[in-house]
Amino acid sequence: MKIDVMVASGPPERPPKFKPDTTPDKTAEPSFQTPDTVAASDDLKPDQQAASSPSANTRPPKRKLKWPPSKRGYIIIAVVVGLLLIGIGTVFALQSRGTPAVAMRPKLAIKKPKIVLKPTTVPSTLSGLPVDPSFNQRPVTAVMIENSLDARPQSGLSAAGVVFEAIAEGGVTRFMALYQDTTPENVGPVRSARPYYVSWANGYDAGYAHVGGSADGLADIRAWGIHDLDQFANGGSYHRIDTRSAPHNVYTGIPTLNQLEASKGYTTSNYTGFVRKVSAPSKVPTARSIDFALSGPYYNPHYDYNAATNTYNRSEAGAAQTDQNTGQQLAPNVVVALVVPLGRGALDSSGAYYSDNTVTGSGAAYVFQDGIVSVGQWNKASNASSLSLTAADGQPLTLNPGQTWLTAVINPSGVSYTP
Repeated sequence: MKIDVMVASGPPERPPKFKPDTTPDKTAEPSFQTPDTVAASDDLKPDQQAASSPSANTRPPKRKLKWPPSKRGYIIIAVVVGLLLIGIGTVFALQSRGTPAVAMRPKLAIKKPKIVLKPTTVPSTLSGLPVDPSFNQRPVTAVMIENSLDARPQSGLSAAGVVFEAIAEGGVTRFMALYQDTTPENVGPVRSARPYYVSWANGYDAGYAHVGGSADGLADIRAWGIHDLDQFANGGSYHRIDTRSAPHNVYTGIPTLNQLEASKGYTTSNYTGFVRKVSAPSKVPTARSIDFALSGPYYNPHYDYNAATNTYNRSEAGAAQTDQNTGQQLAPNVVVALVVPLGRGALDSSGAYYSDNTVTGSGAAYVFQDGIVSVGQWNKASNASSLSLTAADGQPLTLNPGQTWLTAVINPSGVSYTP
C-alpha cells in the first residue's frame, strides 16, 4: 500500500481520506475499516460481529466523545440536570416540612459568652449606701457641731454618714458629723475641738473642721498629724450668719471645705468603715422606744422606731430634733450606744475644766437596728485606728446601710429601751 506524502509551503491542509487497498493480500494485516464499515458492524448482533470481524479476538477501536455534543447529547445532559434539580428541590421541601430527607448531623449547642456588666454603684465606705465608686476616693470631712439650746436646730446633720455624740462641758453635748458622699452647703454652728473627738476623727483619716479647741485637743491635732481645717487659720472657708449671736453663728459648707482640703493636699482618706448588711426589719420589734441618759432632760436623746422606714426618729427636750436645711426630723438608720469611761470635770494641760472621754481600747456597745437591739463590743486599738463593732462571738457586728449615730454613755445603766 502506497501513501503519497505531499509537502506544501502554505498552511497544513487536512489529510485526504484514506482509501483501503482492495487488492487481496493474504499476508497483509487486517484491512483498515472505514467509518461506514464500523457503523455497519455496530448494528450487527454480537455473534454476527464476531463472524464478520477479521479476527474474533480483535477489539474495535474506542469511540471518542465529541464536544460540543450532538443534539442527542444535549437532550441527555438536560435530562440529567433536570433530575438533579428535582432531587435537590425534594430535599429542601422535606426539610421545610420538618421531615429530614437524609440523616442530619445533630447541631452542636454553641454557648454564648456571658457578658458581665460592671456595677455602676458600690457601697459607700462611710454610710454603706450605694454610691459612684469615685465617692469612696473623696476625703472624709469631720465637722464639730454645737448642741446647746441656742444652736438648735442645726444644719447639715441629716446629710452626715456618721455622727458621734458626747458630753462637752457642763452637761452640754456636742456632735461630730462625718461627710464623704454627701455635700450639704450649709453646716453648723461649728464649735471647738476636744481630744476624744480628735481621736475619733483620726480613725477616719478625716479633715477636721473646728473653731479653736481645748489646749489638749489642739496639741493632739499637731501631734497626730490631723488634717487640720481650723477656722482660726482658714477663716475664708467659714462664714457667720446674722440670725444668731456669737459664738453660735459660725457655719461652713462641705463643698467649701473640700476645696480647702484640696489646697492642702487632703484628697482622700484611708480608713476601715463599719461592716454592712442588708436591712431586715424584724416582724416582732423588741426595742421601739430608746432612751440614753447623758446629763439631763435638755440633752438626753430619745428615739422612736419607725417600722415603715426602718429608721429611728430622734427627739431632744421632748421635741422632734430637726435639720434646719430640710425641716425634717432626724432619723438615723442605726443607733449605737458606746459605753466609755468619762472623766467628767477633768483639767487639761492649760488648767481649764474640760470633759475627758477615754475612746481607745474597748467597751460594751448596744446596737439598735431593724427594731431590735444587739449587745456587742466597740474596739479602737489606738488613736489612729478605726472604730469597729463586734458581736458577742467576736465576729463583726454588721450594720444596716444609712446614717449611723453613735452616742457615748458613761455606763450601761444609761441605756434603756422598751418594746
